[in-house]
Amino acid sequence: MSTTKTLALWVAYGTNGVVGSIRHDDEGYTVVMAGSDAATGTYPTLESAKGALHSHMLPGSGWPLFREH
Repeated sequence: MSTTKTLALWVAYGTNGVVGSIRHDDEGYTVVMAGSDAATGTYPTLESAKGALHSHMLPGSGWPLFREH
């Protein structure tokens, strides 16, 4: 059995509230969109994860505000 330790967590806020989150662990930066049970993907850098999260928002959405928790 293996365990994964979360090193950091960022929550992304759009104009209408939370749109997703990014979790940093040993595997990389994992994006989960709000309301989804499955991860969108895992990325090697925080910037690439932020871009991926934004690309999964509704077309025309502004860049979300990311807050570390």
